[in-house]
Amino acid sequence: MGRIHLRRVARLVTGSIATFGVALAGPVSAAPSVAAVFHPTVAEYYQMTASTTPPTQAQCISAGRRCFTPQTTAAAYNLGPLYAQGLNGKGVTIAIVDSYGSDTIAHDLHVYDQAFGLQPMCGEEGVSCAAGMPTFSQLHVQGSPATTAPPPTSRGTGQENKSAWALEVSLDVETAHATAPQANILLVTTPTAETLGVQGFPDMMNAEQYVVDHHLATVISQSFASAEDAFGSSTSLQTLRHAYISAAQNGVTVLGSSGDSGTANVRKTPVGQAGSLIPFPTVEWPASDPLVTGVGGTYLCTDATNTTSRVADNTNPPAKCKANPGQAEVGWTFSGGGFSHVFGKPAYQNVLPTGSTAIGSMRGVPDIAYQASAGTGALVFISLPPDGQSGLFCGSAPCSTGWFDIGGTSLSCPQWAGLVAIADQINGGGLGLINPALYKLGADPTRYANDFFDITTGNNTADPTVPGYPATTGWDPITGLGTPNAANLVPDLVKAANGG
Repeated sequence: MGRIHLRRVARLVTGSIATFGVALAGPVSAAPSVAAVFHPTVAEYYQMTASTTPPTQAQCISAGRRCFTPQTTAAAYNLGPLYAQGLNGKGVTIAIVDSYGSDTIAHDLHVYDQAFGLQPMCGEEGVSCAAGMPTFSQLHVQGSPATTAPPPTSRGTGQENKSAWALEVSLDVETAHATAPQANILLVTTPTAETLGVQGFPDMMNAEQYVVDHHLATVISQSFASAEDAFGSSTSLQTLRHAYISAAQNGVTVLGSSGDSGTANVRKTPVGQAGSLIPFPTVEWPASDPLVTGVGGTYLCTDATNTTSRVADNTNPPAKCKANPGQAEVGWTFSGGGFSHVFGKPAYQNVLPTGSTAIGSMRGVPDIAYQASAGTGALVFISLPPDGQSGLFCGSAPCSTGWFDIGGTSLSCPQWAGLVAIADQINGGGLGLINPALYKLGADPTRYANDFFDITTGNNTADPTVPGYPATTGWDPITGLGTPNAANLVPDLVKAANGG
């Protein structure tokens, strides 16, 4: 029904269920010096229908795209054998961190689960809780503002597009649940808008610190980011890392979307004005943090109707899949990636698969990847009323309710969080930082070939004035080590993390 590009300078969301009046303590003293704006990593979304019934594949193709369901995505990444063994995230909790939350997420999750025949969750609308059922709950840190537009007299930044954040919530919660259907999900929300990091990032990091300190989850999914070079200084960025340090010490895995601008990111100074392009290749934080697993993106060029196996489809849209015959995945043009200007190369990146793009003295981003292009995106349901600045718009028409085909590394990250939840189930507890284990697998030619789909085509030059990088054999600055052959990778990841 309409294509929408989410502004890459806004990131917002709301919540429901239960509000916990949590007064968070945390190292925020240096926050005012932070000059970075964090934003959602939903790159583009396209409303397919305003109905509660998902669109058909024919409808998607008529719109120049293919739409993946939970079942067809699972087939593309070989999750079926895990599910057949009862490996589905049971007993593990994924924390999803977003600004604002969504007033309707309990309802939207129920529509999504019913549409695709997924495991219902205790906490979704219309579901009676039963023993053994996974739970969906919400932690509203410092309150839960409603998903409404600011009043006309507001003196705010004009960036409080809460419906855009609500769309992010639906994407994160629904796709994480689809990947690990028996895992618990805790939606963690903060009530702050983008304020050049004075509140936004510090509040997010303090919320994550609370999750770690109170042992609320063993996996944290972050679909937000800001260019490293948009911060006032590397010191102001370093001040925000406390939650990641604690997570690594407490067996909590933290994942972050690598961004949706390729190598071309923006500064945003001051608030309320458009960002200026950084005229050289940059990467986004937190994905660039060595204590975070950075998740990049691909065009998933597999058969979007096949629910049992991974079969390349280079006949149907989008054009990028047609242009790469024989390729089941192609590096996404807008996948954030490159080399950090803040963090040195971690030891785990010292050994890479044969043929990899070389990593010099600085941290390479991302570590791994998953589907990200909206042209080969996932179907997500949301039901928010059109409401001024808070509404979602297709062109000039409000289109807040219905099924959307969504892309961005916001799509990659929560699905990888689901995979980590399954690994935690196998492990019997949290794995903590998984990057050393990932690269250990990558350094073993046999395990690398079995565990990863190596993406060797594509380029992330998103702006012709800022050089990007090509996808290569092995690790590259678009897709990292590649995408998961889940049935092989997940158990091998657990073995590698435990010294195997």
